[in-house]
Amino acid sequence: MTEKTTTGVITRVTGPLVEASGMKSAKMYEVVYVGKERLMGEVIQLNGDIASIQVYEETAGIGPGQEVERTGVTMSAELGPGLLESIYDGIQRPLKEIQEQSGSHYIARGIKADGLDRTKKWTFEATVREGATVVAGDVLGTVQETTLIEHKIMVPPTITKGVVKSIKSGNYTIEDTVAVIETDKGDQNVAMLQRWPIRRPRPTAGKIFPSEPLITGGRSIDTFFPIAKGGAGCIPGPFGAGKTVTQQSLAKYCDAQVIVYIGCGERGNEMTEVLDEFPHLIDPNSGEPLMKRTILIANTSNMPVAAREASVYTGITIAEYYRDMGYSVALMADSTSRWAEAMREISGRLEEMPGEEGYPAYLSSRTAEFYERAGIVTCLGNDKRKGALTVIGAVSPPGGDLSEPVTQATLRVTKCFWGLDASLAYKKHFPSINWLTSYSLYVDNFSEYWKENIAPDFEELRAEALETLQREAKLMEIVRLVGMEALSNEEKLVLEVARSLREDYLFQNAFDPEDAYTPPKKQYGILKSIMTLLRAGRAIVSAEDFDFDDIRALESVKKLPRLKDFKGDDIDVQYEEFQKKLIEELNALAR
Repeated sequence: MTEKTTTGVITRVTGPLVEASGMKSAKMYEVVYVGKERLMGEVIQLNGDIASIQVYEETAGIGPGQEVERTGVTMSAELGPGLLESIYDGIQRPLKEIQEQSGSHYIARGIKADGLDRTKKWTFEATVREGATVVAGDVLGTVQETTLIEHKIMVPPTITKGVVKSIKSGNYTIEDTVAVIETDKGDQNVAMLQRWPIRRPRPTAGKIFPSEPLITGGRSIDTFFPIAKGGAGCIPGPFGAGKTVTQQSLAKYCDAQVIVYIGCGERGNEMTEVLDEFPHLIDPNSGEPLMKRTILIANTSNMPVAAREASVYTGITIAEYYRDMGYSVALMADSTSRWAEAMREISGRLEEMPGEEGYPAYLSSRTAEFYERAGIVTCLGNDKRKGALTVIGAVSPPGGDLSEPVTQATLRVTKCFWGLDASLAYKKHFPSINWLTSYSLYVDNFSEYWKENIAPDFEELRAEALETLQREAKLMEIVRLVGMEALSNEEKLVLEVARSLREDYLFQNAFDPEDAYTPPKKQYGILKSIMTLLRAGRAIVSAEDFDFDDIRALESVKKLPRLKDFKGDDIDVQYEEFQKKLIEELNALAR
């Protein structure tokens, strides 16, 4: 990557954008080094022998006449053991190593740092023998990267087929040759280190229909608006609505095996919170530190916009790499609005024709290309293993206006919409996912999964609860006009059950270790207990001269807010007993 080929000469500098002449043989997205300090950049436009280069660092002091050094390779991510537990900037430079080189908390310009440690030795265990025929994607061996993740060393996608000429277990650095594969083009050395262009999706054998939900532990998400493993979702919401906390909760508690968290242009204090908190978090699924299956990419709003634009591609390329090993990977991008703003700034400096609100005309296509890299796939290789990449992007529309271009471009390509509501956040109702505007187009995919893994009536129960919340919204309009006295007892019962759904079920404290994660079967137990009040109470409240206050006075109704406190191995039995007692108390009222 650092081998010098040919050079060009800078002719103009406008912010992070540099124009250079003498670049006729350059390639799109080729990595170059700009000026005396050799600042890293990427060719983003070619016009004859003039190349437009986006530079990933501050360009102050760079001027016409200085050299641009070409490398001949496109912007690529380094892939191999050592990715997990790492914290990178937007172009995959490890922040810890950058700080050591700078000698301070401020990053000096022109610092070069490899994405992966070249000196550390890893124990490679070969899983194929010499003489074996292999194809692209086949696993040659494994490395125990962390206590949670076994790293699979695969035949690179560039080697379509060959015979293993030599392979041996042992301790190697990532650049050492671990296997030699004999192909039609000659012998190919395979190391643990691979590189892949960040803007090009990694190849697969094909996509699979998603039929299993990503379990997040969030009651509003898992029950009402589930996302599939291999799905794409968005979290739009105004400032202070809880986008970052929601994404952090998903990263902490979802049942994906590998987490890639991209801080894409968010405020420095939010990213600092992530960097400070994640290394100390314990993974609830394994009891090990969460960082053992996590990769963080930190790119805050005061960092160069060009690096911000590249950060999402770096992150999703790393995520695809672990997906290709057969893992379920979840990628969080916070927020794609800042990514789009970086594209807008670069597009403006290129003097391209602007689209709506100044965003580039290709905003929709770039957004689609990013989210379409999500999916559950059959990986390359003879074993036909399956891997999943779930992509969840936060969107920060100015003033919460969901009609703005970035939100609309995102909604066209994502099938799960968790709309955060400022009014709910103002009432301290978190997560502030609006149950009237949010939706999931994956619901029909999960019918069989819910029947087999949760309960046969879960889908019906979910639909009834959602209908109750929607009916509440209509009834509240009547209450505002003519008062509660105008409602029938049956309608008052709907409001009471809807209030319990909102306050006792949908409200969830992300900072309470007990309440932050609710297993699916416990979600079902709480939901059915609340809906039992509606189902069993309808026949009772319809009687004449029935006093609705008698319902509120029941002991079981008073216990509804404490349903989520139930614990133990027999939790299913506890909820069944509660439901029976509630029905008995309601029947006693009827007598």
